[in-house]
Amino acid sequence: MSMLTEATLLTTAVWVTIFVITVGLLQNLLYLVQLLIAWRSMLRQPLVRRPALLWRRYADLAPPIALISPAYNEEKTIVQSVRSLLSLEYASFEVIVINDGSRDNTLVELISAFDLKPVSRASDQELDHEVVRGIYGSRLHPNLIVVDQVNGGKADALNAGINISRSPIFCSMDADSVLERDALLRAVRPFIDDPSRVVAVGGTVRLANGCRIEDGRVISTGLSNNLLALFQTVEYVRAFLMARLAWSDIGALTIISGAFGLFRRASVIEVGGYSNGTVGEDMELVVKLHKHLRQQKRDYRIAYIAEPICWTEAPEDLRTLRRQRERWLRGSLETFFRHKDMFLNPRYGRVGSLGFANILMVDVLGPVVEIMGYILIPLFYAMGLLSLCPTCSPF
Repeated sequence: MSMLTEATLLTTAVWVTIFVITVGLLQNLLYLVQLLIAWRSMLRQPLVRRPALLWRRYADLAPPIALISPAYNEEKTIVQSVRSLLSLEYASFEVIVINDGSRDNTLVELISAFDLKPVSRASDQELDHEVVRGIYGSRLHPNLIVVDQVNGGKADALNAGINISRSPIFCSMDADSVLERDALLRAVRPFIDDPSRVVAVGGTVRLANGCRIEDGRVISTGLSNNLLALFQTVEYVRAFLMARLAWSDIGALTIISGAFGLFRRASVIEVGGYSNGTVGEDMELVVKLHKHLRQQKRDYRIAYIAEPICWTEAPEDLRTLRRQRERWLRGSLETFFRHKDMFLNPRYGRVGSLGFANILMVDVLGPVVEIMGYILIPLFYAMGLLSLCPTCSPF
């Protein structure tokens, strides 16, 4: 190898190493700042520990809510999930289950368990979605509606549920999610305290792995024996109680989890609902709301609060985890590039600067830098450019 080639290779290695280390340091600095902001936010918002006190304060003021739960091939868990939703402690709510063209017996199980019968129900046609094949009501539970439609995906099913719903607030969630019984009352508080500004609220998602769940209720909490689930438990705590709390506090929250989020129905219809054909429909909707409301120069708030809790199962095998993370990453990249005109654009305030800078750092550059680190460290060592001796220099 010529001296020129060696010098070029060395220079490239140095600059690549500097890039990887710099991005890594910036990410860790970002996490530290998030931690400090989240800590300050929690000190300012003390937890209301007694549900009875919460009920006395807010029950009479709480607006009606429609819980919209898309279901696709959920025959094993759908009945338990719906019973859990029907047992929530809230003054006025309806449960709308969208059978999104399931190929199993999801609809059959629902009809049998809740004595469903075809009903006629007027609905808006504000949002596009696949053809509805039937609408069912329950004589046992008047606040339960089941919609059977041609398969269109989660975003499409949510749009159908929004059209069918009649409440000013809707809650989007997954069919396999389990809400704490007072979760709705806790999550709706920002809509009550600041009704003219709040358009969306997200709550905390915790992992049910290792917990005991009976009849749609978490009986006891615990940690899973699965190593992957344990890693994800730590990750979820950081993502919700640190990152989302911090971004909410500074007005730059760009995602509300699709497993549990409350939205003002009129505002979502105003932006065209969920975008069909997207992978990360939850993040894309929140960014769409930011973009539209900023363009309209309206005073608004999209918030996260830590108290309401939704439980969900995390993948415990590498194959399922890989598919989930690929979907999340594709969704983030899709949203970033679809709305790239917001990045560092003063028109969009902190969302365009801090919020999109975070997406760039964590979701766009982050995976590339991590892969580069995993590849380059052993490669540089094999080429003699790294040394395991702390006092020795390879150069």
